[in-house]
Amino acid sequence: MIKPNKAIFLDRDGVLNDETGDYVWQLDEFIVSPGVPESLARLKAAGYYLVVVTNQAGIAKKLYAAAQVHACHAKLQAACGNALDALYFSDAHPSVSESILRKPDSGMFEKAVARFGLDPAQCWVVGDRYRDMEAGAKMGVRGIMVGQTEAVDFTPRVADLRAATDIILSE
Repeated sequence: MIKPNKAIFLDRDGVLNDETGDYVWQLDEFIVSPGVPESLARLKAAGYYLVVVTNQAGIAKKLYAAAQVHACHAKLQAACGNALDALYFSDAHPSVSESILRKPDSGMFEKAVARFGLDPAQCWVVGDRYRDMEAGAKMGVRGIMVGQTEAVDFTPRVADLRAATDIILSE
């Protein structure tokens, strides 16, 4: 019998890189957060696929193009030893366009589940917004919120990806 795969779904801004404003798309302002490369290496060593799931509404609002997102993702991959298995983004925003890929919908999660043969019950989502938790919950994926971006009551809630990694690996 084939053992189902497991993954960590990672929001980008505020989890993997510093949140520096409403939109993070300029390469010189894209700063990988402290402890991220080490945390990703630990998760990878534990057998998890690593999947970025990020809303990039600035594309729909014509503030920047997909090319800038790809450049930021290339910088992230380089800083993390190419540990990320997939980087998905939604370029939609309700004021301009709708998409089932945009969190809190689960389209990006569904793509990864199909691509990697994932068992959602063995997966986690780590995000800094409640919509990240909602998207994961639609697929049966457990969530961990990081930081204090939103004043919502959610448990577990930790300071950063390092602390989330400790929780995940303790299970």
